[in-house]
Amino acid sequence: MMTAPVTATLIERLPPLKGRVSPGAPLAGVTWFQVGGPAEVMVRPRDLEDLVTLLRGRPEGVPLLTLGVGSNLLVRDGGLGGIVLRLGRGFAGIAVEEGARLRVGAAALDLNVSLVARDAGITGLEFLRGIPGTIGGAFRTNAGAYGAELADVLVEATVVDGAGEIRTLGPEAFHFSYRHSDFPADWIVTEAVLQGRPGDIAAIAARMDEIAAAREAAQPVRSRTGGSTFKNPQGHKAWELIDAAGCRGLRRGGAVVSPLHCNFLINEGAASAADIEGLGEDVRRRVFETSGVTLEWEIMRLGRHGSLPAEVKS
Repeated sequence: MMTAPVTATLIERLPPLKGRVSPGAPLAGVTWFQVGGPAEVMVRPRDLEDLVTLLRGRPEGVPLLTLGVGSNLLVRDGGLGGIVLRLGRGFAGIAVEEGARLRVGAAALDLNVSLVARDAGITGLEFLRGIPGTIGGAFRTNAGAYGAELADVLVEATVVDGAGEIRTLGPEAFHFSYRHSDFPADWIVTEAVLQGRPGDIAAIAARMDEIAAAREAAQPVRSRTGGSTFKNPQGHKAWELIDAAGCRGLRRGGAVVSPLHCNFLINEGAASAADIEGLGEDVRRRVFETSGVTLEWEIMRLGRHGSLPAEVKS
């Protein structure tokens, strides 16, 4: 747990900001798993100028993590040191542009982007209806669903680099691959331009309804979960390997492998982050023992370990 003197010292070293600066901000209520320790300091910049001020004046060596809606994230029980950055309403705009394009703020929800596209008669972005996160969060994992992914529709993105310089970059700068991108960790996406195609509003709406119904039927969308836990290994589906290893319904503490879709871990209400991560490692071990396949985490796991078993800490 972070101590008050450390937090106070960090706040004193930050540049003057217009947005909110919150020491010891709880994160359990922010992530979809509803677990995890606090942030040493959370900063919510008011606008792009405020963000640039923070990055240019950030104390050297202080880690910074950008947090969206926490839908694909497990914060460990010891919390996160340094600065946790949250982009708010000033970064959530969605504007329709000529040529079936949308200019979208990084804090805009994927769902809201798909709805604006639908109402504007823009097809090709329906898949965003099935991704529970923000556009900014989609960059780290090249988020995708239902046959499409961010890399398929990205025209360009505005980022602020670690030195506070604003850059406009094309898709090639992010080196997208399956559920992965490769660009500096201290780059912060603030805006993206997405390309769709002219389409029929009724057909777009019908496709989005299909996606919503498919998610509801096949995934525990109303549970405390973090989305798909493991990436699909080449030539396999993660859920099939997990099921074949006898992990459906497997438990550790207050965490359980979803009986509905066994590539989802669920907090039944009293789980710790250690329970959830430990359960995930139990699944990985059993899958390897039965199939020889090593599952790779899709959910990001960040922060200090609390009571996590030693074998999981590597």
